[in-house]
Amino acid sequence: MHTLSVNGVQCKVDAPEDTPLLHVLRDRLGLKGTRFGCGLNQCGSCHVLIEGKSVPACDTPLWATAGKRVVTIEGLGTPDRPHALQQAFIDEQAAQCGYCLSGILVTAAALLDAVKSPTEAQVREALDRHLCRCGSHNRIVRAVLRASRTLHNAEAA
Repeated sequence: MHTLSVNGVQCKVDAPEDTPLLHVLRDRLGLKGTRFGCGLNQCGSCHVLIEGKSVPACDTPLWATAGKRVVTIEGLGTPDRPHALQQAFIDEQAAQCGYCLSGILVTAAALLDAVKSPTEAQVREALDRHLCRCGSHNRIVRAVLRASRTLHNAEAA
């Protein structure tokens, strides 16, 4: 039995310690927001935050989460109180199919936690490993920059 902290909740999971975190999140905890993309840490769809860093859940074993905080897309915001990034993605119409967005959003959240006012180049670099076949890359970048301004203005107030 393993205990892990997911979105601020302590969860007990009965799974082998080498089980990929992605499978634990989706199959054992019912958190379907984190997507299975390639399963090879090449597309970015499965990214979650572990201790504030964006990591691929498809090749992160359960044992690697011991004593660490895991945040999935479900932990960023709620429908009633979306995270600034989620609201910016809605406002900029940055989503098309949305399959890749959970990984992009948590990676963008990690960037905005580390860099308060990133440049467009920094946003593009942070999201470079995330594949989006819909072609909404420019809107995604605009949404991250918009969320940065929103967060920056909220801190200044």
